[in-house]
Amino acid sequence: MTGGTELPTEERPAPAPTTETTAPVPTAGTAVAAQPAALPEPALDAIRLEAVLHALADPVRLRIVGELAAGHSEMSCIAFSLPVTKSTSTHHFRVLREAGVIRQHRRGTSRMSTLRREDLAALFPGLLESVLAAVGRQPVGAPPA
Repeated sequence: MTGGTELPTEERPAPAPTTETTAPVPTAGTAVAAQPAALPEPALDAIRLEAVLHALADPVRLRIVGELAAGHSEMSCIAFSLPVTKSTSTHHFRVLREAGVIRQHRRGTSRMSTLRREDLAALFPGLLESVLAAVGRQPVGAPPA
């Protein structure tokens, strides 16, 4: 210990917890059960209405939310067949996740997405259902007014 600035190991503060979890890394000769690695997302009390509304304001993101709401409890990002490039698709999923609309975790090489329906209903009762009902009433391909 030089300079007297380093704390002994038992006095060091523990690192701050993060919202991202990682899957265990197997070492040589060991088998580790594969667990999904969750991607960072806001806690329930950090979800903001303006972020949710911004996330739902894009037709591609509305399509993603609509497909998840239509009974698909969990979908791989590639299963959506979006009319955008892979990098643009990644951007849309990130916006939805960071707004608190969806939850994502890694499963192998796939990112699995689920709708945070209960969280959104607890914070903004009726919002998601109203938005999805309004989208269902619009003609397909109708230009915005």
